[in-house]
Amino acid sequence: MFPRPIQSRSSNYQLAYKILVPVALFIWLLPLLAIFMTSLRPAADINTGNMFGWPSEFKLVENYLTVFRESQAVTYFFNSIKVTIPTVMISVSLACMAGYALSIYRFRAALPLFFMFVAGNFVPFQILMVPVRDLAVQTNLYNTVTGLVLFHAAFQTGFCTLFMRNFIKALPFDLIESARIEGVSEYKIFWYVVLPLVRPAIAALSVLVFTFVWNDFFWATVLTNGEATKPITAGIQSLNGQFVSRWHLVSAASLMAAIPPVAMFFAMQKHFIAGLTLGAVK
Repeated sequence: MFPRPIQSRSSNYQLAYKILVPVALFIWLLPLLAIFMTSLRPAADINTGNMFGWPSEFKLVENYLTVFRESQAVTYFFNSIKVTIPTVMISVSLACMAGYALSIYRFRAALPLFFMFVAGNFVPFQILMVPVRDLAVQTNLYNTVTGLVLFHAAFQTGFCTLFMRNFIKALPFDLIESARIEGVSEYKIFWYVVLPLVRPAIAALSVLVFTFVWNDFFWATVLTNGEATKPITAGIQSLNGQFVSRWHLVSAASLMAAIPPVAMFFAMQKHFIAGLTLGAVK
Protein backbone atom coordinates (compact mmCIF):
# COMPACT_ATOMS: atom_id res chain seq x y z
CA MET A 1 0.00 0.00 0.00
CA PHE A 2 2.82 2.36 0.93
CA PRO A 3 6.00 2.79 -1.17
CA ARG A 4 9.11 1.05 0.03
CA PRO A 5 11.81 3.25 1.60
CA ILE A 6 14.57 4.16 -0.82
CA GLN A 7 17.16 2.68 1.57
CA SER A 8 15.69 -0.80 1.06
CA ARG A 9 16.00 -0.63 -2.73
CA SER A 10 18.88 -1.88 -4.87
CA SER A 11 21.99 0.24 -5.40
CA ASN A 12 21.04 0.89 -9.05
CA TYR A 13 17.63 2.11 -7.97
CA GLN A 14 19.17 4.42 -5.37
CA LEU A 15 21.60 5.80 -7.96
CA ALA A 16 18.77 6.51 -10.40
CA TYR A 17 16.84 8.15 -7.57
CA LYS A 18 19.75 10.44 -6.69
CA ILE A 19 20.10 11.47 -10.35
CA LEU A 20 16.43 11.92 -11.23
CA VAL A 21 15.33 13.83 -8.12
CA PRO A 22 17.56 16.87 -8.84
CA VAL A 23 16.46 16.77 -12.49
CA ALA A 24 12.79 16.68 -11.49
CA LEU A 25 13.38 19.49 -8.99
CA PHE A 26 15.05 21.62 -11.67
CA ILE A 27 12.16 21.06 -14.09
CA TRP A 28 9.67 21.91 -11.35
CA LEU A 29 11.54 25.13 -10.50
CA LEU A 30 12.10 26.12 -14.14
CA PRO A 31 9.07 28.49 -14.35
CA LEU A 32 10.19 30.22 -11.14
CA LEU A 33 13.72 30.54 -12.49
CA ALA A 34 12.34 32.02 -15.72
CA ILE A 35 10.36 34.61 -13.76
CA PHE A 36 13.43 35.45 -11.69
CA MET A 37 15.56 35.93 -14.81
CA THR A 38 12.83 38.10 -16.35
CA SER A 39 12.81 40.28 -13.25
CA LEU A 40 16.52 40.99 -13.84
CA ARG A 41 16.20 42.03 -17.49
CA PRO A 42 15.87 45.54 -18.90
CA ALA A 43 12.73 46.30 -20.89
CA ALA A 44 14.79 46.38 -24.11
CA ASP A 45 15.54 42.66 -23.83
CA ILE A 46 11.86 41.78 -23.71
CA ASN A 47 10.95 44.18 -26.53
CA THR A 48 13.61 42.65 -28.80
CA GLY A 49 12.51 39.09 -28.07
CA ASN A 50 15.35 38.11 -25.74
CA MET A 51 13.01 36.33 -23.32
CA PHE A 52 15.05 33.24 -22.52
CA GLY A 53 18.60 34.24 -23.38
CA TRP A 54 21.22 35.73 -21.11
CA PRO A 55 20.22 39.28 -20.02
CA SER A 56 22.11 42.03 -21.83
CA GLU A 57 22.19 43.94 -18.55
CA PHE A 58 21.32 43.03 -14.98
CA LYS A 59 18.89 45.45 -13.32
CA LEU A 60 18.12 43.65 -10.10
CA VAL A 61 17.96 46.69 -7.82
CA GLU A 62 16.48 49.07 -10.40
CA ASN A 63 13.58 46.82 -11.38
CA TYR A 64 12.58 46.05 -7.81
CA LEU A 65 12.82 49.69 -6.76
CA THR A 66 10.76 50.72 -9.80
CA VAL A 67 7.97 48.45 -8.60
CA PHE A 68 7.65 50.56 -5.46
CA ARG A 69 8.14 53.88 -7.26
CA GLU A 70 5.61 53.34 -10.05
CA SER A 71 2.91 51.47 -8.15
CA GLN A 72 1.31 51.46 -4.72
CA ALA A 73 3.06 48.21 -3.83
CA VAL A 74 3.28 49.04 -0.12
CA THR A 75 -0.47 49.70 -0.01
CA TYR A 76 -1.15 46.47 -1.87
CA PHE A 77 0.96 44.50 0.59
CA PHE A 78 -0.81 46.00 3.60
CA ASN A 79 -4.17 45.30 1.98
CA SER A 80 -3.20 41.66 1.52
CA ILE A 81 -2.19 41.48 5.18
CA LYS A 82 -5.46 43.14 6.26
CA VAL A 83 -7.42 40.61 4.21
CA THR A 84 -5.45 37.43 4.87
CA ILE A 85 -4.83 37.49 8.63
CA PRO A 86 -8.46 38.22 9.69
CA THR A 87 -9.69 35.62 7.20
CA VAL A 88 -7.41 32.97 8.67
CA MET A 89 -8.46 33.84 12.22
CA ILE A 90 -12.20 33.83 11.43
CA SER A 91 -12.17 30.70 9.26
CA VAL A 92 -10.03 28.59 11.59
CA SER A 93 -11.92 29.73 14.72
CA LEU A 94 -15.32 28.91 13.23
CA ALA A 95 -14.00 25.64 11.83
CA CYS A 96 -12.69 24.50 15.21
CA MET A 97 -16.05 25.13 16.87
CA ALA A 98 -18.13 23.67 14.04
CA GLY A 99 -15.79 20.70 13.65
CA TYR A 100 -16.02 20.02 17.39
CA ALA A 101 -19.82 20.08 17.28
CA LEU A 102 -20.06 17.83 14.20
CA SER A 103 -17.57 15.28 15.52
CA ILE A 104 -18.48 15.11 19.22
CA TYR A 105 -22.22 15.74 19.46
CA ARG A 106 -24.62 13.13 18.15
CA PHE A 107 -27.79 14.64 16.67
CA ARG A 108 -29.92 13.89 13.63
CA ALA A 109 -28.76 16.83 11.55
CA ALA A 110 -25.05 16.10 12.07
CA LEU A 111 -24.65 13.87 9.03
CA PRO A 112 -26.71 16.08 6.64
CA LEU A 113 -24.75 19.13 7.81
CA PHE A 114 -21.49 17.29 7.25
CA PHE A 115 -22.52 16.36 3.70
CA MET A 116 -23.51 19.99 3.08
CA PHE A 117 -19.99 21.08 4.00
CA VAL A 118 -18.58 18.38 1.72
CA ALA A 119 -20.89 19.30 -1.18
CA GLY A 120 -20.03 22.98 -0.86
CA ASN A 121 -16.41 22.21 -1.69
CA PHE A 122 -17.42 20.79 -5.07
CA VAL A 123 -19.22 23.95 -6.26
CA PRO A 124 -17.03 25.84 -8.79
CA PHE A 125 -16.59 29.29 -7.30
CA GLN A 126 -16.58 30.88 -10.77
CA ILE A 127 -20.34 30.35 -11.10
CA LEU A 128 -20.81 32.44 -7.95
CA MET A 129 -19.04 35.48 -9.40
CA VAL A 130 -22.15 37.43 -10.47
CA PRO A 131 -24.36 36.77 -7.41
CA VAL A 132 -21.49 37.40 -5.00
CA ARG A 133 -20.61 40.68 -6.71
CA ASP A 134 -24.27 41.76 -6.69
CA LEU A 135 -24.53 40.87 -3.00
CA ALA A 136 -21.38 42.88 -2.26
CA VAL A 137 -22.80 45.91 -4.09
CA GLN A 138 -26.17 45.66 -2.33
CA THR A 139 -24.57 45.42 1.12
CA ASN A 140 -22.05 48.22 0.44
CA LEU A 141 -19.16 45.76 0.78
CA TYR A 142 -17.94 46.10 -2.79
CA ASN A 143 -14.43 47.55 -3.10
CA THR A 144 -13.79 47.24 0.64
CA VAL A 145 -11.30 45.21 2.63
CA THR A 146 -14.12 44.13 4.95
CA GLY A 147 -16.02 42.68 2.01
CA LEU A 148 -13.03 40.62 0.91
CA VAL A 149 -12.49 39.34 4.46
CA LEU A 150 -16.13 38.30 4.89
CA PHE A 151 -16.44 36.60 1.53
CA HIS A 152 -13.10 34.81 1.86
CA ALA A 153 -14.04 33.66 5.37
CA ALA A 154 -17.40 32.40 4.11
CA PHE A 155 -15.81 30.41 1.30
CA GLN A 156 -12.99 29.00 3.42
CA THR A 157 -15.03 27.98 6.45
CA GLY A 158 -16.61 25.00 4.67
CA PHE A 159 -13.30 23.37 3.79
CA CYS A 160 -11.83 24.30 7.17
CA THR A 161 -14.76 22.72 9.01
CA LEU A 162 -14.40 19.52 7.02
CA PHE A 163 -10.67 19.52 7.79
CA MET A 164 -11.07 20.07 11.55
CA ARG A 165 -14.02 17.70 11.89
CA ASN A 166 -11.95 14.82 10.56
CA PHE A 167 -9.05 15.56 12.91
CA ILE A 168 -11.22 15.97 16.01
CA LYS A 169 -13.13 12.81 15.08
CA ALA A 170 -9.84 10.88 15.26
CA LEU A 171 -9.21 11.92 18.89
CA PRO A 172 -9.89 9.36 21.66
CA PHE A 173 -13.48 9.94 22.76
CA ASP A 174 -12.62 8.56 26.20
CA LEU A 175 -10.78 11.78 27.02
CA ILE A 176 -13.95 13.81 26.51
CA GLU A 177 -16.10 11.31 28.40
CA SER A 178 -13.67 11.36 31.32
CA ALA A 179 -13.76 15.15 31.43
CA ARG A 180 -17.57 15.12 31.41
CA ILE A 181 -17.65 12.62 34.28
CA GLU A 182 -15.38 14.96 36.25
CA GLY A 183 -17.93 17.73 35.72
CA VAL A 184 -15.90 19.81 33.28
CA SER A 185 -18.05 22.14 31.17
CA GLU A 186 -18.28 21.72 27.40
CA TYR A 187 -16.50 25.02 26.87
CA LYS A 188 -13.56 23.95 29.03
CA ILE A 189 -13.42 20.55 27.32
CA PHE A 190 -13.18 22.30 23.98
CA TRP A 191 -10.64 24.88 25.16
CA TYR A 192 -8.40 22.81 27.46
CA VAL A 193 -8.74 19.26 26.10
CA VAL A 194 -9.52 19.36 22.38
CA LEU A 195 -7.67 22.45 21.15
CA PRO A 196 -4.26 21.52 22.63
CA LEU A 197 -4.49 18.12 20.92
CA VAL A 198 -5.26 19.58 17.49
CA ARG A 199 -2.71 22.40 17.49
CA PRO A 200 -0.71 20.78 14.66
CA ALA A 201 -3.91 20.55 12.62
CA ILE A 202 -4.68 24.20 13.32
CA ALA A 203 -1.17 25.17 12.22
CA ALA A 204 -1.47 23.16 9.00
CA LEU A 205 -4.90 24.61 8.27
CA SER A 206 -3.69 28.16 8.94
CA VAL A 207 -0.85 27.73 6.45
CA LEU A 208 -3.22 26.36 3.80
CA VAL A 209 -5.78 29.15 4.23
CA PHE A 210 -3.09 31.85 4.41
CA THR A 211 -1.54 30.62 1.17
CA PHE A 212 -4.85 30.37 -0.67
CA VAL A 213 -6.17 33.77 0.40
CA TRP A 214 -2.85 35.56 -0.13
CA ASN A 215 -2.49 34.11 -3.63
CA ASP A 216 -6.13 34.68 -4.60
CA PHE A 217 -6.48 36.68 -7.80
CA PHE A 218 -10.05 35.88 -8.83
CA TRP A 219 -12.00 37.44 -5.95
CA ALA A 220 -9.46 40.23 -5.58
CA THR A 221 -10.33 41.43 -9.10
CA VAL A 222 -14.06 40.67 -8.84
CA LEU A 223 -14.70 42.46 -5.53
CA THR A 224 -12.30 45.43 -5.82
CA ASN A 225 -11.59 48.10 -8.40
CA GLY A 226 -9.80 50.85 -6.46
CA GLU A 227 -6.09 51.17 -5.83
CA ALA A 228 -6.70 51.77 -2.12
CA THR A 229 -8.32 48.36 -1.57
CA LYS A 230 -6.57 46.03 -4.03
CA PRO A 231 -4.46 43.19 -2.61
CA ILE A 232 -1.02 42.60 -4.06
CA THR A 233 -2.24 39.94 -6.54
CA ALA A 234 -4.66 42.36 -8.17
CA GLY A 235 -2.41 45.40 -7.78
CA ILE A 236 0.35 43.86 -9.89
CA GLN A 237 -1.81 44.56 -12.94
CA SER A 238 -1.22 48.29 -12.52
CA LEU A 239 2.40 47.81 -13.59
CA ASN A 240 1.21 47.11 -17.13
CA GLY A 241 0.06 50.14 -19.08
CA GLN A 242 -2.76 50.31 -21.62
CA PHE A 243 -0.43 49.87 -24.58
CA VAL A 244 2.80 48.61 -22.99
CA SER A 245 3.40 45.42 -21.01
CA ARG A 246 6.29 45.67 -18.59
CA TRP A 247 6.82 42.03 -17.80
CA HIS A 248 10.15 42.63 -16.08
CA LEU A 249 8.36 44.70 -13.43
CA VAL A 250 5.44 42.28 -13.20
CA SER A 251 7.91 39.44 -12.63
CA ALA A 252 9.71 41.37 -9.91
CA ALA A 253 6.43 42.20 -8.16
CA SER A 254 5.25 38.59 -8.45
CA LEU A 255 8.37 37.29 -6.76
CA MET A 256 8.00 39.78 -3.92
CA ALA A 257 4.33 38.82 -3.54
CA ALA A 258 5.34 35.15 -3.20
CA ILE A 259 7.71 35.78 -0.28
CA PRO A 260 5.16 35.92 2.63
CA PRO A 261 3.42 32.56 2.00
CA VAL A 262 6.74 30.83 1.30
CA ALA A 263 8.25 32.31 4.45
CA MET A 264 5.23 31.26 6.51
CA PHE A 265 5.43 27.72 5.16
CA PHE A 266 9.10 27.37 6.09
CA ALA A 267 8.46 28.92 9.51
CA MET A 268 5.57 26.52 10.17
CA GLN A 269 6.97 23.54 8.26
CA LYS A 270 7.36 21.31 11.31
CA HIS A 271 3.81 21.96 12.52
CA PHE A 272 2.44 21.78 8.96
CA ILE A 273 3.79 18.28 8.35
CA ALA A 274 2.72 17.14 11.83
CA GLY A 275 -0.77 18.49 11.20
CA LEU A 276 -1.16 16.71 7.88
CA THR A 277 -0.04 13.40 9.38
CA LEU A 278 -1.87 13.75 12.71
CA GLY A 279 -4.80 11.58 11.69
CA ALA A 280 -2.79 9.11 9.63
CA VAL A 281 -1.86 6.84 12.54
CA LYS A 282 -3.94 6.08 15.60
